[in-house]
Amino acid sequence: MGLENKEIVLGGGCFWCVEAVMKLLKGVESVVPGYMGGTVPGTPTYREICSGRTGHAEVVKVVYDPTIIPLSVLLEIFLTTHDPTTLNRQGADVGTQYRSVIFYEAEDEHVCAEKTFQSLKGYFDQPIVTSLEPKAVFYEAEKEHHNYYSSNPFQGYCQVVISPKITKLKTQHSTWLKNNL
Repeated sequence: MGLENKEIVLGGGCFWCVEAVMKLLKGVESVVPGYMGGTVPGTPTYREICSGRTGHAEVVKVVYDPTIIPLSVLLEIFLTTHDPTTLNRQGADVGTQYRSVIFYEAEDEHVCAEKTFQSLKGYFDQPIVTSLEPKAVFYEAEKEHHNYYSSNPFQGYCQVVISPKITKLKTQHSTWLKNNL
């Protein structure tokens, strides 16, 4: 991580979706899928996470340059490209492993998230239920989960669930896209 770069960990349902969106943003240096927030000791596996019994959420660790994309913008894009008003679910993905969550490290990140929630109140018909949790141990996901959308753009889940999120990103946040996608 460079001197200016910061890191935030976000969970918005399936990590394939959040990774695909975040990778397209100016100022985002890297996006790594993984797991955070659980109670089971040792390195959890995808199969264990999917059981819903570990307490972990599917997340992505986003390394970004705040001089290019402020955290408030990153969080607004995150919140508006998934449904932060549904508790422990995104579409057909149900369970605490699919919760909408922001893992913060510093109090200013917590405050920024709260302010972003307030600024988006009128955007959603229901209240935002995204949880704010202190950062915990990050476990990197298995390699087959990295760059999933880029590697499988025509797979059914990618077409039905991820592609609409990318379209929404391009429609609502085009000024923040890398290379004018």
